[in-house]
Amino acid sequence: MKFLALLAVALPLPGADSLPVPRFTDPARRSRFEAAFPEIEKAFEKFRKERGIPGLVYGFVIDGELAAVKGLGVRDRGSNAPVTADTVFRIASMTKSFTVLATLKLRDEGKLSLDDPVSKWIPEFARVAHPTRDTAPIRVRQLLTHGTGLPEDNPWGDRQLAVSDATLARWLEQGLPFSTPPGTAYEYSNYGFALAGRIVSKASGVPYREYLEKQILAPLGMRASTLEVSAVAAALRATGYRKSGDTYVEVPPLAHGAFGAMGGLLTSARDLARYVAFQLSAYPPGDEEERGPVRRSSLREMQRLWRPSGLAVDRPSPGDPLKAVASGYGYGLGVSQDCRFRHIVGHGGGLPGFGSYMMWLPEYGVGMFAMANLTYAGPRPPIDQAFDILSKTGALQARELPAAPALLATREAIVRLWRHWTEREAADLAADNLFQDSPAEARRQEIEKIKIDVGECRAGDLRPENWLRGAFRMPCARGFVDVAFTLAPTAPPKVQYLRFAAGKPPGRAMKAAAEAVASGSLAESNLRARVATFHKIYGACRVGETLGGNGSTEARLRFDCDRGPADVRLRMGAGEKLREVVFTRPPQVSCVP
Repeated sequence: MKFLALLAVALPLPGADSLPVPRFTDPARRSRFEAAFPEIEKAFEKFRKERGIPGLVYGFVIDGELAAVKGLGVRDRGSNAPVTADTVFRIASMTKSFTVLATLKLRDEGKLSLDDPVSKWIPEFARVAHPTRDTAPIRVRQLLTHGTGLPEDNPWGDRQLAVSDATLARWLEQGLPFSTPPGTAYEYSNYGFALAGRIVSKASGVPYREYLEKQILAPLGMRASTLEVSAVAAALRATGYRKSGDTYVEVPPLAHGAFGAMGGLLTSARDLARYVAFQLSAYPPGDEEERGPVRRSSLREMQRLWRPSGLAVDRPSPGDPLKAVASGYGYGLGVSQDCRFRHIVGHGGGLPGFGSYMMWLPEYGVGMFAMANLTYAGPRPPIDQAFDILSKTGALQARELPAAPALLATREAIVRLWRHWTEREAADLAADNLFQDSPAEARRQEIEKIKIDVGECRAGDLRPENWLRGAFRMPCARGFVDVAFTLAPTAPPKVQYLRFAAGKPPGRAMKAAAEAVASGSLAESNLRARVATFHKIYGACRVGETLGGNGSTEARLRFDCDRGPADVRLRMGAGEKLREVVFTRPPQVSCVP
């Protein structure tokens, strides 16, 4: 294989109105989702029965709409009234993200700053002794990300919903213990969100409940949602239960109080679907009119990772796929990445009598939620299983980014230069770093050598990575040339990086070797153990796309395997004997199986 590294393209500066946004391209997108719904319903019903949950409701949000909602079991064991889409459940800590919305709305209106010291809004907090002398002032931002150093307080915090403002003020005056130095670690704190609710009241000038219901819930059309149990009609409210052996015990609901901002909200499936749809509407960034009640950019801000909480890697059994999760916290929302998805946003909720969970995938425009009326019966497992089911059906396809005009013009300029090099074309294409490391003539000669090797070429489709970076393949008479380029931050943007990589399809001997590796039927005894280990992990494989190589002594290929794709590099030695096999993870794949 031959490489040409040109570091560099001169083009018109793209205006904001010419920048494309990612979009879904599968015309069967909705029908693929719907085909998976029956299997997903079975997963939720199995979970409900295994956990002994009296009642549960779950829903799908797809492209801003409640695409499916299903109630299972009963909202009240005494009356056997069924759960419906209008049944109201307490969602506990899922309330935290609503408190963040209220905080960000006030921030966007200039009424507070996330960098304000907490003591600016809660004077009693100024008397709280810090655990170390070098502790910086604790700020609003740290409340929203669980970074205050206050101790993890489940399940203590769950019983404090009805605490009065006066009691909270007295507690602050008595002091607070810290479990970690502020700002140094993630430590889940319900107390911190109670303080955030108090700041919302101080900054807005009205009680937290009034501000949330009028400024957040009402604009979102969440008319069935409230912080006060007494505001929900008995015919709609789910009764909370805990289990004592095989006996169900009704859990009396707590009234709204100073800790309501951390977990007091009650809502229905229809309302929660509106909320998940609102959060998903922040993606992709675009030019649409803001519909509020909080800016889309602020929604994206709360859905990004601000405080890491951990990395977990697991393989439940030797035959199971690898599971890796990097997790953390945004503002009132959990943010994670796993082997399946690059960006997962969600949060659970658990109180005596209830368990709930919501999760959405911004890149895929889909979200799910579920609410149950049994203590801490968080329904995340069937939601995770539902996303696995959707993945297997092919329904989950991320948005695709169309090529920006600057990238398309750059491709045409590169192809022109490839076909007929002129100093003027090269100069117009290049950023000022292009020819500093290697003279233009040397680069021209390298292009000519590749052209002699692969023959006549034509331009292929552009694969954009973002607005200023892309790649395309030029199919040629005797192989192909892969072209990758990046535009510089100049006006107009010119090419700062450009690489040509020539490749040829595998010849007869190389193709036979690749098939032997894919099937596990190698003749070379020194490579059998490596290949056998690979197949234990990946399963059966088939030879796929040619990624590079000269076709005779070296080849880079994509293998399509039962448990995922793999990139394979083969090297041939004397006598057309396979000398080396190297397996690597494809760049776009997060984890090996």
